Amino acid sequence: MSQHTIRPLNPVPEEFAGDSFKHNLKRAFHATRPKFFPASVLPVVVGSAWGAYATGQFSVYVFVLALLATVCVHAASNVLNDVGDDEIGTDPRNDLRIYPYTGGSRFIQTGILSQRRMARLGITLIVIATLAGLALFVERGPMVITFGIIGIALGVFYSLGPVRLSSLGLGETAVAIAFGVLPVSGAAWLQGAAIDTTLILYSIPVSAWVAAILLINEVPDIEADGNCGKNTLPVRLGLNATANLYFSIHVVAAASVVLLTAQGHLPLLAPLVPLGLLALGWKAAAGIRGGIEQREIMAKSIEATLGVHTIGCIWLALCALFALWF
Repeated sequence: MSQHTIRPLNPVPEEFAGDSFKHNLKRAFHATRPKFFPASVLPVVVGSAWGAYATGQFSVYVFVLALLATVCVHAASNVLNDVGDDEIGTDPRNDLRIYPYTGGSRFIQTGILSQRRMARLGITLIVIATLAGLALFVERGPMVITFGIIGIALGVFYSLGPVRLSSLGLGETAVAIAFGVLPVSGAAWLQGAAIDTTLILYSIPVSAWVAAILLINEVPDIEADGNCGKNTLPVRLGLNATANLYFSIHVVAAASVVLLTAQGHLPLLAPLVPLGLLALGWKAAAGIRGGIEQREIMAKSIEATLGVHTIGCIWLALCALFALWF
């Protein structure tokens, strides 16, 4: 059987059946697509590490609240994105998806949760994030509200409302801000660091790596998205231009670390890992050029991109802590 004829997988409804609190919690948790939570957890870790480096202090309480708020906004965005994609019809007709990475959670399409219950879950998660934000507001002041409003707005308008940033080809930029610049600079500021050009530059690699995740995840969905008017960058650009853009994003990430090191803000060996990760980025870019016709290669390219984000973020955090301790 050729790779492009392999039947896409779905979550199995029987695995999520049951009316107990435990079963409801299991459905809610998996509907949020937790495999992607590192994309929101790691930026907070990276930013908090910079805050500790800049101030020599670290508040565990503030860190936990920031983590809770950011992850809940991320989870709400994933859930509401499923609602929006079901409404416009891209997820129901997406037969080329690579589950669980693309095509949504499939919870609505398989009947595990209704569109209404998914929307309710998304709103509940936003409420939890707001409560965590209010606790941070008490600790750190009004600036917290600004970070929160921007984060929630980007998460909601990515796929819902009259704007639908993802349909305008602005989804990648929105995600880069919402899961890069915003949580990194916000987490650092919460630990007492100043928001300046150096901190913004420090957040750029995280923004780039998370944008690369979204970009490559959109490739298998090109046909379904295009047919429903969800004009993501891969829909607009095609495979070759998307592959070139994807690799360019990785180059930007590595270049930012090189520049920070040259300015004396990171250890001399800091560029070593980001430059090494370019090899993975190059290989994954080749997978994009093959498109969904090469399903197994495409899946490995997506996994490699997730790996680049994880390794890169952990390395950045360690570099900041090394600069603090040594």
